[in-house]
Amino acid sequence: MIDETSSSASTEEESAFLAEYDASQYDRPSTAVDTAIFTIKDDQLHVLLIQREEHPFLKQWSLVGGYINMEVDTDLAATAKRKLLEKTGIATPYLEQVITVGDKQRDPRGWTISTSYFALLPWEKIQLRAGSGAQDVTWHPHSEAAEMSLAFDHNHLLTQCRDRLRSKALYTTLPVNLMEGEFTLNELQQAYEVVIGKPVQAKSFRRRILSSGAIKESGNMRATGKRPAQLYVKDETADTYYFARTMESLA
Repeated sequence: MIDETSSSASTEEESAFLAEYDASQYDRPSTAVDTAIFTIKDDQLHVLLIQREEHPFLKQWSLVGGYINMEVDTDLAATAKRKLLEKTGIATPYLEQVITVGDKQRDPRGWTISTSYFALLPWEKIQLRAGSGAQDVTWHPHSEAAEMSLAFDHNHLLTQCRDRLRSKALYTTLPVNLMEGEFTLNELQQAYEVVIGKPVQAKSFRRRILSSGAIKESGNMRATGKRPAQLYVKDETADTYYFARTMESLA
């Protein structure tokens, strides 16, 4: 049985404590977010980078990110989406959190914490624009970006995001987000193979994908080789599906 008198007194005591609480008694490191947006272009995995127009690391390439605004951002994901829109013009429907890092060395301006996110998006209909804080914004092949000297510790963050992306692709339908409009099962399989970095067995792959509910027939066909191929589209109402076994078992 709940003692309502005791509960009410406790609430009043906490309210009084919070009214007198001085948040400035503790250090507040700068808090930022950084996002790796991946896509597939020319049969290669690409990542979106911006060229910084401000110090530090002026003119160097980096992931898309920035500081939180406690007045307008409801959470870290909101910061990531806001900065992505402000700096590149991209409004992403989802983001996946990867890792949080923080120390004295990652930013020459002082102690900084950053939470990284990633997302998979089809590039075809994205209209990039260099916005606030960016001289330029463009897609880079991941293999090249990984060898560049990115600003801050973004090489490390990019590696973490790429590893998480590959891991999720091995056991979920996440790569379906790369597909735009109608596509064949072969095209979807090719997207998986680019993300995973190795081929998968076609028959088993198709059986898994079709049973996941992540895609549906569009009702159209496309002439390919000896016979037309069924076309599919993403099922926008479907959540990410988790397979019982990883795609590595299909290699």
